[in-house]
Amino acid sequence: MHNLDVRDPLALGQQLMSVLEGGRRTATYKLATLLALLDYAVENTPRDQDAAVSVDLDDLAERVIGLYWRQVRPLDGHDLKQSSQPKARIPDAVRKFKRASAVGEVALDVCKRRNPEPFRELRNEVKLTLVQQPLPRLQRLTKAETHTCFLYDDSWMFDRTSLASIARRGNVIELYPGVGFALARLCSLLKPALQIAWVGDVRRHNAFLKEDAPDLAAHLFGMDRVSLSRVREVLMKKFGATCFYCGVRVGAGCHVDHVLPWSRVGIDGLSNLVLACTQCNSDKSNLLPAPVHVTTALGRGRTVLETLAASIDWPSQFDRTASAARGMYSTQPAGTPTWLRTREFEYLGPDFGWTTASDEVRWTAPLDGSRLKAGDYR
Repeated sequence: MHNLDVRDPLALGQQLMSVLEGGRRTATYKLATLLALLDYAVENTPRDQDAAVSVDLDDLAERVIGLYWRQVRPLDGHDLKQSSQPKARIPDAVRKFKRASAVGEVALDVCKRRNPEPFRELRNEVKLTLVQQPLPRLQRLTKAETHTCFLYDDSWMFDRTSLASIARRGNVIELYPGVGFALARLCSLLKPALQIAWVGDVRRHNAFLKEDAPDLAAHLFGMDRVSLSRVREVLMKKFGATCFYCGVRVGAGCHVDHVLPWSRVGIDGLSNLVLACTQCNSDKSNLLPAPVHVTTALGRGRTVLETLAASIDWPSQFDRTASAARGMYSTQPAGTPTWLRTREFEYLGPDFGWTTASDEVRWTAPLDGSRLKAGDYR
């Protein structure tokens, strides 16, 4: 059991970075696993800060698959190596599944729905690899037998752990009390650092990548805007050719914006996507939006969004968007500025309220009523 005060996210973050920077890393698996855990924590933030959080290992495996889904595309005609070893179990398995089941750049959720049995096999393979390799190594600097578990109990994880053993454990790991909430709070701080480390690892594993190579970070973690053309068309047809944020008219080539920023939580379901003018898209950038924007985006209605998504074979991810929003806002300190409109921000208040019905999401007390304009930073 850990002896950290996990109510202090800084202490937990420092411990995690010590393991990642000091431990031997021959593949990108640790980074992928921690990024997946961070996103899981955000989307499953407990209402009680000190609560333990159960992490479903199928869910965790799917998040890791999602991280590699984009990365297994060739870059300049090369398949990127993600390990110093000749074989890399996770990206190799993802690449094999993608090539066998996807035509063009298809969203993972869609490919999963079209190919349920092959995807189940892929998920099991990735889950087994996680339990045998990165999960038991994420809390230790060396291969020493004795180490302090500060995230979860890994005493049952070995390189020969079987799927049957995982099933006997309920197919879950349990984050120690307070760890889930602390990880959710750390997400926006740790995520960029982990992505930078991942880019560095990939450069090290691929000799053909030079300093003047194409934008490696965008290839690994960016969102392919051209793939959003179908989304743009269906949103424009259903909700009109106007900017979601300011209402100005937009043209056929307008931006498709992630309400909850892609850099903070990688949700590209239709529930998290809106049309935006150039000014709003640029000014909002990767800032946390004011809660009213999330309320309005989800207020378009679960049924409407799921029907639209199905019409273009696109994921909706209504529940994920709602859960991620709750986690992101509930872990922000009081007084956090959120983007309301161009050059204008709104403070989050100390009391956070959240109500979810089958087709409705609303905030009960998210703001303190004060606003901040860009010039007020002086």
